[in-house]
Amino acid sequence: MTTNESQMSESQLAACIDHTLLDATAIRERIRQLCLEAEEYGFHTVCVNGRWVAVAAELLAGSKVAVAGVVSLPLGADSTKIKVAQAREAIFDGADEIDMVADLAAIIEGDSKYLSNQLRGVRKVCRSMRPAVLLKVIIESAALDKEQKIFACRIAQEVGVDFIKTSTGLHPAGGATVEDIRLMKEMAPNCRIKAAGGIRTAKQALEMLAAGAERIGTSAGVRIINEFRAGQVQ
Repeated sequence: MTTNESQMSESQLAACIDHTLLDATAIRERIRQLCLEAEEYGFHTVCVNGRWVAVAAELLAGSKVAVAGVVSLPLGADSTKIKVAQAREAIFDGADEIDMVADLAAIIEGDSKYLSNQLRGVRKVCRSMRPAVLLKVIIESAALDKEQKIFACRIAQEVGVDFIKTSTGLHPAGGATVEDIRLMKEMAPNCRIKAAGGIRTAKQALEMLAAGAERIGTSAGVRIINEFRAGQVQ
């Protein structure tokens, strides 16, 4: 355990976690359980599909746990118009944060105009709210080469999104890596970083945070905190 990791408290670690359930077969009872766990453990948000944003917002009303709604998951291939509409609907349903998958074709092709316009469109919706809604942009970093990652980070920083997020957790190429977190932090210093995809242990979560991530997206939040409590971080 590094010095920074050893100084982190359980509550600080929990407050970095977006407690996530994006399983298409999830039913209301699982969403309810997710929200109960988020309150019990002190997670930052619950992250759910649009279908469940209003339910989660109602269950968590009056609590300190925020609600994040996903947009264009998992492919990111929806048009800008559709992404803007999805974001607006999620916000009106009670989302405090939006996790949107970027257009991967635009990143791979280096189409700065398309990508920039899309991010600006969704950001405009988020910023028009009072209070403003946080926008996290998922770039699916495991599916990109280094130059494509740098390109995506540059556009995200120019647009002024709040977070760049590594992964959906659903792409066969994989999820978050420490190396990608460091690269994203270097290339977009004005954006915060969310590590997501394949983070299932306290050790992994702490490594991502030490590399520069400020949020951890995971469906294993309870396991991570229980491991941390037990000192199982090696």
